[in-house]
Amino acid sequence: MAIRKPIHVTTADLERLRALVDQNLSSRDADAAARLDEELDRAIPVDVAPPDVVTMNARVAFVDEASGVRRDVVLVFPREADASSGRVSVLAPIGSALLGLSVGDDIEWPLPDGRLARLRILSVAHVAQPPRVAV
Repeated sequence: MAIRKPIHVTTADLERLRALVDQNLSSRDADAAARLDEELDRAIPVDVAPPDVVTMNARVAFVDEASGVRRDVVLVFPREADASSGRVSVLAPIGSALLGLSVGDDIEWPLPDGRLARLRILSVAHVAQPPRVAV
């Protein structure tokens, strides 16, 4: 996999995401936590993310350029995930791939079935942040 440019993650999200990684490194989600940890290692902490950057609780439109499928999702913490309503966990392969990307960015990301997704961010909309809860 090619070296990728840094991503932007809010300091508040970064703190919660590091705690989430620590909680899951010895669980059934250990592989997903390790992948997320790798993404966080390239994060540039920011107090407020630019409006076109994917943050936690952002609504993201993206296309998988390998399949042509377009999706609209909200990136959430695992407890808030609900695939039927488009709420994707940051521990899901697509969720950790989207974190910190900007409109126009693309990323190649391995999927559990062995395929390689090539995602391109089409739009980002920030929704009101929910009250802070434990991850």
